[in-house]
Amino acid sequence: MIGSDQVATLDDRTPIGKPGTLEAARRQLAAASGRVMQFHTAFALLAPGGIAIEGCVPVAVEFRRLEADEIERYLALEQPFDCAGAAKCEGLGIALLKRIRTDDPTALVGLPLMQVADALRQVGLSPT
Repeated sequence: MIGSDQVATLDDRTPIGKPGTLEAARRQLAAASGRVMQFHTAFALLAPGGIAIEGCVPVAVEFRRLEADEIERYLALEQPFDCAGAAKCEGLGIALLKRIRTDDPTALVGLPLMQVADALRQVGLSPT
């Protein structure tokens, strides 16, 4: 079994969860404008025999300076209310970003596939 979830922090201290509402998403994106948001994507693997492996992959995301009308258009089109930080990088949210820094780019989408593949190999399972 594999599980994963993600939380974000702004300036490495303020936790940013999934907004859930339009107003919360608006606030999150306005706060992120021109700043770096750190995403923390955790995973856990429970392998046969009760072997457990877990990890957390950081992703630093630098947002462009965002105008209020740009945030409104994005939220109306994408409705990313179930995404930590309200930025869905696998969709239109990529246009809000200036830079992404990570060792595993799949972690930003929500499941760090490179790390999970390594964990599977550690327990003798092939990810391919």
